[in-house]
Amino acid sequence: MTGYVQVYTGNGKGKTTAALGLALRAAGHGMRTYFGQFLKGQRSGELAAVEKLSPLVRIERFGQEGFLHITEGPDDEDIRRAREGLRKCREAMLSGRYDIVVLDEINTAVLLKVLAVDEVLGLIDDKPEAVELVLTGRGAPQALIDRADLVTEMKDVKHYFDRGVKAREGIEK
Repeated sequence: MTGYVQVYTGNGKGKTTAALGLALRAAGHGMRTYFGQFLKGQRSGELAAVEKLSPLVRIERFGQEGFLHITEGPDDEDIRRAREGLRKCREAMLSGRYDIVVLDEINTAVLLKVLAVDEVLGLIDDKPEAVELVLTGRGAPQALIDRADLVTEMKDVKHYFDRGVKAREGIEK
């Protein structure tokens, strides 16, 4: 099977959910997915669900606890964690153990300058033929869009967050 590069981007809700849906579908066919999450460190329902799909789906998180708010540039710990995450994702991609490798929020990590786009392009260059590679997150740089085989943009048409609704357990977190 030929593996492709997919990008899920845009301001709308559903990028991580789409990648998890792909992992769920693949698990139903006995395929294995490695799911590396950048910029995320807080506990969520997706972690609890994925634990039940082990060993077909493995998830690792590389962010600090809480949300990343960058006003003056990323701090050294965010950069260290992201680079370590990229190293682990590369290792998973090259290991031969996984059919799909997801780099969740990698586009946002590049947008916020936690990682350089060239680092991600280098990972794409090293992708084995049979591995499906999925890159999610807002603000995908044009270089990643150009390199991808499939690009989906989630568009925010209307959202209850605009009315002050907070993230709900089991729905947004």
